[in-house]
Amino acid sequence: MIWDLLAGFFSGAVGAMGLGGGAVLLIYLALFKDTNQLKAQGMNLIFFIPVAILSVGYYAFKKQIKWKVVLPLAAAGLAGAAAGVFLSGIIGNKIIAKIFGGLLIIMGAWQIISAFKKKED
Repeated sequence: MIWDLLAGFFSGAVGAMGLGGGAVLLIYLALFKDTNQLKAQGMNLIFFIPVAILSVGYYAFKKQIKWKVVLPLAAAGLAGAAAGVFLSGIIGNKIIAKIFGGLLIIMGAWQIISAFKKKED
């Protein structure tokens, strides 16, 4: 139970900072709770509704949201989410898990490379 609370806390904190808290939660659910990828993704989405509402409220209050930029992105994101839900039913759990793992590796490598490039500047 304590590990669940810690995973939820750190996922929420990282997500509120815009750093990908979903990845933390998905990894926790898949590795430590033996949850298949599709169920973990669904649980992750439900988890982040209250986190997103609180975060948007805070950032909007601080006037840190450029609504003219965000609203078209959000609309496209909703269309992408609908396509993703449809495709996940076709692709299946094992392939989605591999895609997710591959994307994590690519994003991690990109972040490491970016950090070294910034040091050189």
